[in-house]
Amino acid sequence: MSSFIAAAIQLNSQPDIENNLDSARKWVRNAAREGAVFIGLPEHFAWLGDENGRLELAGEISDHAETVLAEWAREFGVYLLGGGYPVPSKSGRVFNRASLFNPSGEKVLEYNKMHLFDVELSREERYLESGVVEAGSDVPPVYDAGRLARIGLSICYDVRFPEFYRKLAADGAELLTVPSAFTRPTGRAHWEVLLRARAIENTSFVLAPAQTGRHGKNRYTYGHSLIIDPWGAILADGGEEPGMITAEIDLNRLEKVRKKLPSLKHRQLL
Repeated sequence: MSSFIAAAIQLNSQPDIENNLDSARKWVRNAAREGAVFIGLPEHFAWLGDENGRLELAGEISDHAETVLAEWAREFGVYLLGGGYPVPSKSGRVFNRASLFNPSGEKVLEYNKMHLFDVELSREERYLESGVVEAGSDVPPVYDAGRLARIGLSICYDVRFPEFYRKLAADGAELLTVPSAFTRPTGRAHWEVLLRARAIENTSFVLAPAQTGRHGKNRYTYGHSLIIDPWGAILADGGEEPGMITAEIDLNRLEKVRKKLPSLKHRQLL
């Protein structure tokens, strides 16, 4: 069994593609210099603004995002997860897509967000993601990253649907990725407990890179990127400032936890 260093990048993305990507590259470079070979960027890493802007600029954003993800993965010799960016769909809306690139700069896995964030948190704070985003239809296959781990992709609001992660675990996932832009109210109440639950119930590592702070005029995200082990222990917490966190993903630890508490073998459904 192997171990490796993984990193979660925490950003304060704005409606400014070039500045966002400059910031992201800086942190990817720093993470690679600290020995990370798997690096995750949060949801909306390339652009975070209003929904109409996301729709109008989707082609430009996705072109930039996929170009730099391939370049950075190859330049730094890492697996690089682009945690969520808009991709035009045939319906006239966009997919919210996460993509994983290998150290050769090849896209090896992609996932279009399935669960869309349509909620009313208060009179002042409403979200209607389905207004511009077309839901994905499939849980992604688990990707075997060879000497690293078997990787399962998800995005943000997916974390509230445990059956999604149980399917990934049943398909062999060892590291669950949850790139996010969690709101402050839901983040304070639910972020840590949901992520720890997904780690515990699937006896898997969880890597959750997040957005933080104020975006544009009135959108605020929670921050606190997390890396969690299969026992539910928090290995690293990103706090509230942009930056990065790293932790060792030790598959020997995972094997010991699954042997000690073999709940995945005891399941009666899925």
